[in-house]
Parts: sequence; structure tokens; C-alpha cells
Amino acid sequence: MGYLLLAALLVAVLYIITIYNTLVAKKNRIENGFAQIQVQLKRRYDLIPGLVQTVKGYMECEQDTLEAVIQARNEASGALAQIKDAMKNREGIKNLSKKEQRFVNQLDRVEFLMEAYPELKANESVLRLMEELGSTENRIAFARQAFNDFVYSFNAYRQSFPQNLLAAKFGFDRDASMLAFDDSKLIQQMPAASL
Repeated sequence: MGYLLLAALLVAVLYIITIYNTLVAKKNRIENGFAQIQVQLKRRYDLIPGLVQTVKGYMECEQDTLEAVIQARNEASGALAQIKDAMKNREGIKNLSKKEQRFVNQLDRVEFLMEAYPELKANESVLRLMEELGSTENRIAFARQAFNDFVYSFNAYRQSFPQNLLAAKFGFDRDASMLAFDDSKLIQQMPAASL
């Protein structure tokens, strides 16, 4: 009887240890996922000054747009720099999402305006920078998807029974925040097609 009680106690302790270790591993995946997003966002931020310098001569009458891009880039970069712990900084993640959306909108304006400058579209430096930006956007999307998958996995595990009884005691007292953009509802809508 004593061995049976000791074995049951040992199984319970091992199960609790497994819950804790799983929470830690999932938290670390989230932190690593956010680090990957940081790398790609910084890469994009580094490309923008080169793009602005290259198109400046061609787009003299669009200086306000170029300045808005640089300002939005600086704001987004500042918001990214303020996030030290992606698990605990819910407001920082929301702020980054908002600043990133504004930055992407400004960058889209530059790409739209470039259509009016055929010599700019033919410029080899601009083409290379735009290709780099496109590649970086794909990497950001992939990193963001992986991060949100890690967040979902952590949140689902933390909210499940019996983990939900122990998670707060282990210091995992809240869900992690996904990196979502304000226009995510618009993205999910079916585009209107007219023939």
C-alpha cells in the first residue's frame, strides 16, 4: 500500500514537472519566433533609407510621401525596440502592430507612386531594392505566421485542464498576444469582382 501511494505521488510530481517544462518550452518558442520577426523587420527597416535615397531624385514632387515613409519607419522601429519580452508586453505587441500597419501603408503609397515614373521602374538599383523588399515581406509573413502559431499553441496548452490550474502558479498567468494587424478583417474578406 505504501509503495502504491509513493508511486502515485511520484507520477503526480513528474506530471507537474512535465507541465512546467512544456510551458517553458512553448514560451521559449514564442520568444524565438518573435526574435525571427525582429530580424526580418530590422532588415526591412535597413532597406528603406536606400530606397528613399534612390527614388528621391526621380520623385522630387513626392517629398512629403518619402518623408512620411521615413517617419513611419522610425516609429515602427522604435516600437519594435521597446519590446523586450514578447510574452509579457501585450501593449507593446499591439503598438508594434499599429505602427507596422501605418508603415506598410506608407510604403504601399511609394510603390503606387513609382508606377508614374517609368525611368524609376527601369532603374537597376530600384529594381534590386524592390526585389529585396518583396523577399523581406515574404520572410516577415512567414515569421509572423510561425510566431502566431507558437502563441496559439502556448495559449491552448495554458488554458487546458489541468494546466490552467498550475500555469499561474508557475508564472504563466496570462495568454500571449498574437501579432495581428488592424486590417486583418479586411484581408479576410473576399475581394469584389466585376466583369
